[in-house]
Amino acid sequence: MEEKQGEKQDLPANGHAKAKANAALERIEAELVEQENIFLFIPNIIGYTRIVLAIASLYYMPLHPRTCSGLYSFSCILDAADGLAARRYNQSTTFGAVLDMVTDRCTTSCLLVFLASAFPRWSIVFQGLISLDLASHYIHMYASLTMGSSRQSHKKVEASRSYILHLYYTNRTVLFLFCALNELFFIALYLLSFSSPLLSPSLLLTPQSAPISAQPGSPAHPKPSTLFANPWSAGALEMARANKMDSTIPWILAGVSFPVMFGKQIINVIQLVKASKWLGEGDIAARRKAGIVAGKKRA
Repeated sequence: MEEKQGEKQDLPANGHAKAKANAALERIEAELVEQENIFLFIPNIIGYTRIVLAIASLYYMPLHPRTCSGLYSFSCILDAADGLAARRYNQSTTFGAVLDMVTDRCTTSCLLVFLASAFPRWSIVFQGLISLDLASHYIHMYASLTMGSSRQSHKKVEASRSYILHLYYTNRTVLFLFCALNELFFIALYLLSFSSPLLSPSLLLTPQSAPISAQPGSPAHPKPSTLFANPWSAGALEMARANKMDSTIPWILAGVSFPVMFGKQIINVIQLVKASKWLGEGDIAARRKAGIVAGKKRA
């Protein structure tokens, strides 16, 4: 009897100890959560790396097409890596999603700005693409934040609202292919600005047809450094583009990726229209709830 009573007394003691241990573990976990620095999450660090690579590619963009294309392409590849890291380590954050989208918009816009200067007669097309890209994504993001549920991701689109956008954002393979081939088309155009006389007639200039210097005693073809003191001037850019590259591969890349790029612009238009309608529905609901009637003056 005494032994059984001792065992009964030990059970509550053990249970109390376990409860204390569980409480201590919960306290430690809560402290770890409070001390989390989302700015140092792995996917966000990858995002910062993308920004550094993008800036480096912009630095080399006017004069060094191969280096620029390599850096820019690597930055785009990391766009897929940060999403994988976020899911792998359970580090998906609103900040990371916004950082990813803003980086995409800025890098693409910068490349399109260069293309507008490289192909002046088509500058209005590139300006339109920049405007469409920024407007559609901004309105879509704003509509998702204001009209959707709390902390709803802009990639969460119901099929009932738009099946095309639902497929585009929820199917990772579709999203990756559209984004990758869209960027590939613009990279191919960038390389063609250095390699194709068809798109850049200035590349047709040869040493025999190029103008010679009228300065007495000067060589017929002086070094670029004697003509353009600033290596980043427009003249130096033209000289750099005169160093021809083979245009075969860029033409192939542009031809393969063009249909997907065109489809991406259609998706941008759909996204812009659907998001605008969603905001309009919210405005109508808010006006009805407040009892506001159009044309009726306030008392």
